[in-house]
Amino acid sequence: MSRFFATGSDSESEESSSADEITPKTTGTTFNKPALLLSDDEEDTKRVVRSAKDKRFEELTNIIKTIRNAMKIRDMSKCLEEFEQLYRAFLKSKTIVDKEGVPQFYIRLLADLEDYLNQLWEDKEGKKKMNKNNAKALSTLRQKIRKYNKDFETEIASYKENPEQSAEEEEKDDIGSASSSDSDDEDVTAKSLMKKKPQEEEKKAPEASKFLKGAADEESESEDDEDSEDWGSDSVDSGGESEDNEGAAASLAVVFLKKAQDGDKHPDRKKDDKRKRHKKTEQVEEEVDEDGEAEEGGWEKVKGGVPLVKEKPKMFAKGTEINSAVVIKKLSEILQARGKKGTDRAAQIELLHALAGISNENNLGEGILVKIKFNIIASLYDYNTNLAAFMKADMWKKCLECIDELLDILFANSNIFIGENIAEDSENLAISDQPFRVRGCILTLVERMDEEFTKIMQNTDPHSQEYVDNLKDESRVCGIIDRLLQYLESKGSTEEVCRVYLRRIMHTYYKFDYKAHRRSLGLQGETKSEQDQEESEGEDSAIIMDRLCKFIYAKDRTDRIRTCAILCHIYHHALHSRWYQARDLMLMSHLQDNIQHADPPVQILYNRTMVQLGICAFRQGMIKDAHNALLDIQSSGRAKELLGQGLLMRNMQERNPEQEKIEKRRQVPFHMHINLELLECVYLVSAMLLEIPYMAAHEFDARRRMISKQFHHQLRVGERQPLLGPPESMREHVVAASKAMKMGDWRTCHSFIINEKMNSKVWDLFPETQCVREMLVRKIQEESLRTYLFTYSSVYDSISMETLSEMFELELPTVHSIISKMIINEELMASLDQPTQTVVMHRTEPTSLQNMALQLAEKLGGLVENNERVFDLKQGVYGGYFNRDQKGGYQQKQNYQRAPDQRGGYHQKQGYQRDQKGGYQQKQNYQRGGYRNQNQSSY
Repeated sequence: MSRFFATGSDSESEESSSADEITPKTTGTTFNKPALLLSDDEEDTKRVVRSAKDKRFEELTNIIKTIRNAMKIRDMSKCLEEFEQLYRAFLKSKTIVDKEGVPQFYIRLLADLEDYLNQLWEDKEGKKKMNKNNAKALSTLRQKIRKYNKDFETEIASYKENPEQSAEEEEKDDIGSASSSDSDDEDVTAKSLMKKKPQEEEKKAPEASKFLKGAADEESESEDDEDSEDWGSDSVDSGGESEDNEGAAASLAVVFLKKAQDGDKHPDRKKDDKRKRHKKTEQVEEEVDEDGEAEEGGWEKVKGGVPLVKEKPKMFAKGTEINSAVVIKKLSEILQARGKKGTDRAAQIELLHALAGISNENNLGEGILVKIKFNIIASLYDYNTNLAAFMKADMWKKCLECIDELLDILFANSNIFIGENIAEDSENLAISDQPFRVRGCILTLVERMDEEFTKIMQNTDPHSQEYVDNLKDESRVCGIIDRLLQYLESKGSTEEVCRVYLRRIMHTYYKFDYKAHRRSLGLQGETKSEQDQEESEGEDSAIIMDRLCKFIYAKDRTDRIRTCAILCHIYHHALHSRWYQARDLMLMSHLQDNIQHADPPVQILYNRTMVQLGICAFRQGMIKDAHNALLDIQSSGRAKELLGQGLLMRNMQERNPEQEKIEKRRQVPFHMHINLELLECVYLVSAMLLEIPYMAAHEFDARRRMISKQFHHQLRVGERQPLLGPPESMREHVVAASKAMKMGDWRTCHSFIINEKMNSKVWDLFPETQCVREMLVRKIQEESLRTYLFTYSSVYDSISMETLSEMFELELPTVHSIISKMIINEELMASLDQPTQTVVMHRTEPTSLQNMALQLAEKLGGLVENNERVFDLKQGVYGGYFNRDQKGGYQQKQNYQRAPDQRGGYHQKQGYQRDQKGGYQQKQNYQRGGYRNQNQSSY
C-alpha cells in the first residue's frame, strides 16, 4: 500500500514520506521491509516479536495465575493438573533460568503452595467435605510439592525470611526488564520496536491506544502523565527530523529503536506516581476514619470478607422508666428479628441475656424472667439453621446452664404456671396477686436438649479424648431430666410424665449396673470411700426401670412410647442375665408380629433388643434360643446397618444424599454400640453346637436342611483354602473347632474356642467371664459326645458308658441322660443295658450302600412325579390333584391309560369320589393285568 491511501493527518503523511525517502539510502543491508510497517492494513494486525525469556516467563506467570485461582476455590484437581504443566514449562525454560536465575515469582508460588497444602491437610473437617477426586488430588499434590521443593530449599528459606523484600525485587525485575534488555543504543531488538510503536499509534488514534493499554491510560490520570506522553511523541518527531537533516544511513527501524529508551522510562514514572497516589489516598482515608471515630465513637473499620453487622438496637433511652410493659415490648422487638435474613443470631442471644439482667436489676418479677429464659434457650437452638449441624461447645454449655437456671426458678416459685395451652393474650407476666402464667413448654426444651446431645456424640470422633469429655456431660443431661421428672410429677399431665419417663429410660436401659451386680455376688468391699458407699446404697437400675416402665404400661395412650418402653425393659433384663423375664415380656408383647410397621428408630431398637436377648440366652446356655434370636440379624449380612451402628458402602449407590443424611441422623452413638465381632462369634458358636451333631446324624440324608447358611458358608470358605495354617481370625477359630468336633475330638475343639486370643477378643467382654467359659466347655463336651455316637455308632456292637465318660470327661449320669434322650428321640437305634452300664447298638442303621440306594430311589421317585406333571401340562389338564365336580365334591385328577385293553395296559387310576352319603370310596391303585383288585384282596 502506498502513502496516497492513508487517511491520516498531514503530520502522518510527512512521517511516511520521510520514511519513504530514507529507505533508498540504506546501502549494503537487506532490511528493506520496515517501510511497510507504516501502512494502515499492517497496523490493524500487529506482529509482536518478543525475546525467548519473555515468552517463557509469560507462560510461567499465566500458569501461576491459574493455580492461584484454583487455590481460591479449593479445586485440587485443577491445581494438580496446572502444577504438572508448570513443571513442564519450567523444564523448557531451563536454559534461560540457568542464565538469569530462578525467578522470584516462581519461588513465591512454590512456598505459598506448600503452605496452602499443609494448611488444607491439617483441616480435617475440610478434608471430609471434599469430594473423592479433590481429596485424592490433595494427597498426590502434597507429596509432589514436598519432593519438588527440596531442589529449591535455600531460595524458599530466603523468601520466607523476608517475603516483602523478595516481592519488591520481583517488581523491580518486572519493571526494569525492558530497559535492561536495551541498554545499548545500537542494540536492535524486536521488543524495543514493539514498545515504540504503541506510543506513535497513541498519537494517531487515542481511542485505540486507550483500549490497548488498559488501565494505564484511564481518564483519571494526572496532567503529568499526559505531558509525558506528549513529550514521548515529540521526541519521536524530532528524532525523525534529525535523521533527515543529518542524512544518517540508519534504517527506519533503528530510528524507532533508539528512541524507545526514552519511551521505556515513562512507565516507570507512571507506576511510581500511581503508588504514591494510592498511598496518599489510603492515608487520607485512615485520617478520615480516625476523625469519624473521634467525633461519633460508633464507627468501626470493617475488614473485607466479614459480613456487615447491623447496628445493635439500643436497649432503652436515657431516662426511660423500666417496667414490665417496656421490657415486654423490647422483648417482642428482639424476637421480631428472629429468623430474618441478615440477623446476627449471636448478637440476639447477647441482647436477650442483657434484657434478663435488666429485668433482674429492676425486680420485675419471675414471670418476665421465665419468658426471657424460654426465648434464650430457643435462640440457642436456632443458632444452627441446619438440622444436621450440632451445637458448638460454648453454645452447649450455655444451653445447659440456662435450662438449669430455668428449673431453679420454677422450683423456687410454685406460683408460676407454664404450658403450651396458655395463649399469649392470657399471659400474666407482671407482679400481681394472680399467679404467673407463661406460655412455653419446658419438656419440649429438654427433649430438644437431649436430641442435641445425641447429635454431638454422633458427630464426634469416638476414638478421641473429645468424645470422652463430651460423654461426661451425660451426667448433667440425666440430672436435668431427673429434675424435670420431679417437677412434672407434681405439675405435669400424664402424657408429659410418660414422655419424660421415656427420656429417663433411654438413658438407663443400655448401661450395665455394676454396683447391683457386685451386691448380688456379695462382693461389697469394706475399704470403699464414703462417696462410693453412698452411690452403692442408691436405688438399683432394675427397680428404677421397673417403676418407670410399669407407669408407662398403665398410663400411656400412644403405642410408640409404650413400645419403646417395653423394648428398653427387655433389653435391660437381657443385659443383666434375667433371661426368663426378658423372654416372657417379649412373648407377651407380641411385638414381633407388627414391628415392621413401626418407624425406623423403633425398628433399630427392636433389632438391638433381639440381639441382646440372643446374647443373654447364650450366656445362660440356651443355645437354640440364642441361635433363633440372632438368626434374622446375622443371616441378612447387614448387622451393622440394622443395629444403627454405621452405613454399608455397597448400599451407598441406592440412596441419594438426602436419604444418606437421614440415615446418619438415626445412627446410635458409639458408647451404645454392641460389639459386632462378639455378636458374630456368639452366633457362629451357637450354630456350630447345633449344626455339627445334625450333620453327623444326617450324613447320608439327601434332603438334609441347613440350620445356618452363614455357618455353612464359613465352612466352605475354610475348605477352599489351598494352605491351612493355624487360625488367626475369630471365624477361622470357629471353623477349625467345627472340624475337630466333627471327628469327636472335643479337646482340640475346646483349645480353638477358648484360648488367649479368643478370650481377649470375645469372652473377656462378658461380665461373668468364667461362668461363660465353663458353660462353653460343658456344651462342647456334650455335643462332641453326640457327634461321636452319630458318626461311629455303625462301628460298635456295644460301648461302655464308663468309657464314654472318661473320653469326654463327663459324669456318668450326664452320659446316661444324653444317650437316653437320643434313644427316646429315635436319633440313636440302641438300648441301654443297666447291669453292665453299656449301650447295645441295634444295627438298624443302613449301610453306606443302602443309604446310596435309598437316595437313588428318592431321586427316581421325584423324577417320575416331575414327568407326570409335565405330561399333564401338555395334555391340558392343570389345576392340582383335585377338580371340583358339579355336586360340590372333589374328584381326583384322572390319569390317562397307557393302552385301551385291560390285559397289558394300566387301568385308570380312580381317586376319592364322594358318594351321596358323604363318605369316600377307597382309592384304587394301578394294577397290571393279571393282578386282582386291591378291594377284593383280604387283609
